Amino acid sequence: MSSTRLPGTPRLLRAINDRAALELLLGQGPLTRAQLGELTGLSKVTASQLVERLEERGLVSRVGEQAGGRGPNASLYAVVPTSAFVVGVDVGPEHAVAACADITGTVVGRIEQSTHDTDDPVGVVHRAVIEAARSGKAPISKVRRVVLGSPGLVDPDTGDLSFVFDLPRWQRGLLAALRDDLKRAVVFENDVNLAAVAEAYTGAAKGVDDFVLLWLGRGVGMAVVLGGRLHRGVSGAAGEIGYLPVAGAPVPRGGRAKGGFKELAVADAIRAVAREHGFRAATAQDAVRAAVNAGTPGAPVLDELARRLALGLAAACVVLDPALVVLAGEVGLAGGLSLAHRVQLEVAAIAPVSPRVVVSEAVSEPVLHGALLTALDATRDEVFGSTIGG
Repeated sequence: MSSTRLPGTPRLLRAINDRAALELLLGQGPLTRAQLGELTGLSKVTASQLVERLEERGLVSRVGEQAGGRGPNASLYAVVPTSAFVVGVDVGPEHAVAACADITGTVVGRIEQSTHDTDDPVGVVHRAVIEAARSGKAPISKVRRVVLGSPGLVDPDTGDLSFVFDLPRWQRGLLAALRDDLKRAVVFENDVNLAAVAEAYTGAAKGVDDFVLLWLGRGVGMAVVLGGRLHRGVSGAAGEIGYLPVAGAPVPRGGRAKGGFKELAVADAIRAVAREHGFRAATAQDAVRAAVNAGTPGAPVLDELARRLALGLAAACVVLDPALVVLAGEVGLAGGLSLAHRVQLEVAAIAPVSPRVVVSEAVSEPVLHGALLTALDATRDEVFGSTIGG
């Protein structure tokens, strides 16, 4: 029988108690042994044994004292931040941003580098991971997992990239090459999916089990979260709303990139709408922001943009019936509440569902943040799940 199956109730209970204590220390620490016992419902003796076990594993350490009443001060314990590290990478057609975080989730290092016209994606990721760890003084041997956010499709069966339009050399076979190069766990995830992870943890979708996130930037994409879990679909194409056939745009046929909802909602199309109403700007987000700031004169721009967005959202929402729609990306943020309110009304007007539409509240660099959160979840499962030993 494999040791990973935790045979025997006492051993399983110890593992469960250890994990519960570690999660408490992450969320509420530092804590004393007595406080851990109270919060976990364990006896003083069992709580003390638990702390000793975690100390021996190098996962917790004494970090101070808490003054009490009578008797000696109680020792305070916390998770050892350097027990493991992760690296998240946000890869785009122009640059890659990488960040290194310790097991507590504290970002300790961050770097940026160009990906423009590179013929060596393995080299780009290798340098990004090594430099991010080095900038955070994290030994590369303690980096347990690397999660890369990339535009395009990720094959759910293999975990490999199946198609990335903006990065032609980032295709199938890259995952194996990166794992062989870095000698550690490497995971690809769609960038908009990672933004939704960040939204669920720290943003407007916190506590919401069923929501969609519509990313409006240079391109357009959607992430689908159902029952609190990302829904990727059989081929990884769930949420590729840009290809959705809608009124007012050519129907995409065969392998053609043109046609579908993206023709109405990509940055160039939005700039064209703004320009028709007298708002000229270098970027789509600047044009939308100018329309918002203009008040009444800018209303026609926002009305037209809401009408376009509702065509795609209404179709998705009729099928998925989510409680919430989050507008994200540079254009979504620029439109703010003025755009979100219009989109909510327009979707309700043309569909038998009326999800709440809000603006993203996730921290800055949501794709990078989502990559770190995804890496931390898996790494904590590995590290915290191995406290009992073989």
